[in-house]
Amino acid sequence: MEAVKERTDFDIDLYDELDEDTQKDKFLSFCLGKEEYGIEIRHIIEIIVMQEITKVPDMPEFIIGVINLRGNVISVMDIRRRFGLESRDYDDRTCIIVVRINNISVGLIVDTVNEVVDIPETQIDPPPRTHSGIGSSYIQGMGKIGEKVKILLDIEKILYEEELEQIQAAQL
Repeated sequence: MEAVKERTDFDIDLYDELDEDTQKDKFLSFCLGKEEYGIEIRHIIEIIVMQEITKVPDMPEFIIGVINLRGNVISVMDIRRRFGLESRDYDDRTCIIVVRINNISVGLIVDTVNEVVDIPETQIDPPPRTHSGIGSSYIQGMGKIGEKVKILLDIEKILYEEELEQIQAAQL
């Protein structure tokens, strides 16, 4: 019989490093209107189709409510509202990207999800001072893929601490 190897802290650290390496430079791209955006894949839990959203009082106007995702209450943010963009009706291409922000799951409503793309650090420029009304604090950088540019969002800065606290309270 073969001996079972005990897992050590070194093995766990090595596994974590290898796991992160597989996600390095990978971004999920999506659209809001004609603009293309990207979120680091490591923040994404899953992508789901639009579903019934329950309104919650006393939330920021861009948090449009909560959904029940397999027994878990998830707050849902309309990214268009957050960025001060013109609203539009949801359609069959509208998706919710469920992300983890500071250990809180949040759904982000986007117009369409495109694909996972590789954007090496060498192809990412710093964010401009302002871009289409979106505060540059949300922008991690500008990713260049051939002739196209994707706005790469810093998902950890998309909500302020007090907004995260409100969302966390709504999910309890």
